[in-house]
Amino acid sequence: MEQLFSAENLVSLLTLTFLEIVLGIDNIIFISIAANKLLPADQPKARNLGLVLAMIFRVALLFGISILISLSKPFMHYESGWLSAAFTGQSIILIIGGLFLLYKATSEIHHKLEGNSDEEEDASAGKGKSTLSGVVAQIAIINIVFSIDSILTAVGLTQNITVMIVAVVLSILIMMFFAGPVGKFVNEHPSIQMLGLAFLIMIGFMLIAEGAHLAEIVIFNAEIGSVPKGYLYFAIAFSLLVEFLNMRLRKKQQPVQLRGYEERAKKQGVL
Repeated sequence: MEQLFSAENLVSLLTLTFLEIVLGIDNIIFISIAANKLLPADQPKARNLGLVLAMIFRVALLFGISILISLSKPFMHYESGWLSAAFTGQSIILIIGGLFLLYKATSEIHHKLEGNSDEEEDASAGKGKSTLSGVVAQIAIINIVFSIDSILTAVGLTQNITVMIVAVVLSILIMMFFAGPVGKFVNEHPSIQMLGLAFLIMIGFMLIAEGAHLAEIVIFNAEIGSVPKGYLYFAIAFSLLVEFLNMRLRKKQQPVQLRGYEERAKKQGVL
């Protein structure tokens, strides 16, 4: 424990905690949107339970780091005239998680844009009765994917298991503190909800591309490369900044008024 407070480990701890929070933003977005289908009284429970599940998964993966490393070894090879791949456990999990995010985000967008009032009334009437377990199950599934991505980042930064566990716990506690305000803000602003769903689609494509890269998939002699996460998070941050500026502008904006007609009518003797 004394080694934890060395200068090198403290720097690693602060850096890793920050990275865990950044990598957990997409997790918070998904949890907030998923919990939005529940009654207001059940939403904090679903958010906290989802983040606790994320912490449990990540700590378990840290203790079972050998299992995680074994998932990086190919277990199936496929060769054909135009396609070749060496699938690993990590690649399969990332691809399935990405497909799940694409399905979930597109279905939510369809529901919000195409759903009629009768469907919304039926959905709101049934909220909180049987959907809490369904929401928690969805959160648990996607947490597995996000946890693997998070732990791979942690392993690449430090080899100290204690530092990684403390960073994971601290980041989850910080996210639990801000999950409520973030969820409330997302629920109160439909444009932010749509933007969050668009982010989930981007993240889903990134997970699929990352899984294809880990599986060394080659299509028509073209190898699929990895997507730098910095580009993705810069796009998310830039989009949020633009939307916040738009929200602030809409508050100050006055309704458009047609000017000059009354003065012109008076000059022409109409009024």
